[in-house]
Amino acid sequence: MTLNSNDRNADQRSYFERFSHYYLLVPGVTWMALFLIVPLLMMVYVSFWTQTTFAIHSELTTKSWVTFFSSETYFGALLRTIRIWLTVLFFTFLLGYPVALYIGLFVRSKTIQTVLLVACVIPFWTSFLIRVLAWRPMLGKEGAVNLVLQKLGIISQPIEVLLFTELAVVIGMVQIYVVFMVGPIAFMLSRIDGSLLEAARDIGAKPFTTFRKIIFPLSLPGVTVGAIFVSVMVLGEFATASALSGRKVNMLGNIIVTQVGSLKWAFAAVIGVVLTIVIAIIITALLRLVNLREEL
Repeated sequence: MTLNSNDRNADQRSYFERFSHYYLLVPGVTWMALFLIVPLLMMVYVSFWTQTTFAIHSELTTKSWVTFFSSETYFGALLRTIRIWLTVLFFTFLLGYPVALYIGLFVRSKTIQTVLLVACVIPFWTSFLIRVLAWRPMLGKEGAVNLVLQKLGIISQPIEVLLFTELAVVIGMVQIYVVFMVGPIAFMLSRIDGSLLEAARDIGAKPFTTFRKIIFPLSLPGVTVGAIFVSVMVLGEFATASALSGRKVNMLGNIIVTQVGSLKWAFAAVIGVVLTIVIAIIITALLRLVNLREEL
């Protein structure tokens, strides 16, 4: 009898030991379910509600969806958002990769690497809105950029397209989000074994060949992570577009804010669902470029 009782206790202990680590997932799973999955499902549900001028009713309809995809204004905002995202992603990579290459590969001192990376995030010590609005006196008709170009004799008249245009929005976003491209790439580059580069030089590989065959492929996980960071933040943007375009450039985020302010919850939910789907597709596509689980 005692032996059977001991066996049962041993089996119970073995069971709890085998599955105890799964209990660590409970807080995270609960948090995700309550504050991500449930709100997403609710947003999808609300997107099918009936929206009137001054009220919203729970009767299901596809009217808001039809309005979004049949309107040149709203569908055009989707295409504009994707265009701005692609432009910002390209320039953050173009400007961020050389900086990351220098920090991660050419600076071998960990202390100096840390100092340089901290220097990259110094602008984040100030308010996001202040950093955005600081571009207005820089890009204005009588701003610093036009003043310098005129003093150098490069232009005779101020360039008016620098502010309150899509160009201004792109410039502001690139400056704000380029650091999110630099960090992950620099991290991956710093992990490259120097003996690989020495071996490439020993067999006579040219610098560009070494970069193309060794450095860039090994940095791809960092590029992917940086692209995901930039993509998520740019696609959900509304403050930069509003401040630097004078409300002339409407991204999906701006339209969501406007619709919520007008109490048009159903239409705002439609745009939110569309934006979520777009972000999910982009992240999935980026993750297929490289197996982060193996590389990181």
